[in-house]
Amino acid sequence: MLATRVFGLIGRRGISTSACVRSHAGVVKTADYSLPSYVDRRDYPLPDVAHVRDLSSSQKALKEKEKQPWNKLTSEEKVQLYHIKFNETFAKMNQPSNEWKTVVGAALFFIGFSGLIVIWEKRYVYGPLPHTFSEDWVAMQTQRMLDMKVGPIQGFSAKWDYDKKEWKK
Repeated sequence: MLATRVFGLIGRRGISTSACVRSHAGVVKTADYSLPSYVDRRDYPLPDVAHVRDLSSSQKALKEKEKQPWNKLTSEEKVQLYHIKFNETFAKMNQPSNEWKTVVGAALFFIGFSGLIVIWEKRYVYGPLPHTFSEDWVAMQTQRMLDMKVGPIQGFSAKWDYDKKEWKK
């Protein structure tokens, strides 16, 4: 019974879904986000409400003229009627923007900045390469692994021809 009373109050807007905030200057009422709102989106072509909610006197007169046959309306009046209901046209919404330039520029800036950090780290943070990276050391390790016959079936030594002393083809 309590639930039906609560839902009945919500239906009649007895309970407000908007928020009121008290500040030192008085009460500030925020927007009611439970009410339908206007949005310009290509994937949602018919918004819930018109773009202009509070019509001026000239717009009200135009809305009254809209009820008559449309061949009496001029093209400017038809455009004004359109802009009462919608803010932007599909052509304006589909018009390409230059935002991609900003995104690419920002990405290249951060890549360049990261490169500078890597160069700084290589120069001042990391020490010299260990001796195990030298060509001679790698050749000695390879020969040692071949002498020990490491992985004779499918591994390292399986790819070495011991008779010809070269890698198998």
